[in-house]
Amino acid sequence: QVQLVESGGGLVQAGGSLRLSCAASGRTFSSYAMGWFRQAPGKEREFVAAINWSGSITYYADSVKGRFTISRDNAKNTVYLQMNSLKPEDTAVYYCAADTRRNIATMDWEYDYWGQGTQVTVSS
Repeated sequence: QVQLVESGGGLVQAGGSLRLSCAASGRTFSSYAMGWFRQAPGKEREFVAAINWSGSITYYADSVKGRFTISRDNAKNTVYLQMNSLKPEDTAVYYCAADTRRNIATMDWEYDYWGQGTQVTVSS
């Protein structure tokens, strides 16, 4: 079993920044593509950002492009989501996910492992 643990969420004012971290267990982290998703109450889980196994390719939802940056440190088994210029509509539980197939994926069903999520709340 692969364990993913998110951290770094919290309350921030609109226009502010947060950096989320996702720590993974195991010794095969560098072989996984990774993604971030988010889910607001009453809404479907939506794709936010993804990064391939090496970190050489990234992809973002249009809603966060230019504001969020996904990165990874394979030596630390950790993926990050730097969130800048936050808006109230970014408020959600953010989930880290791992795709054992290495390549970029934007659909939740393409991912094999999920963290428990971390709450991000952006006030007006």
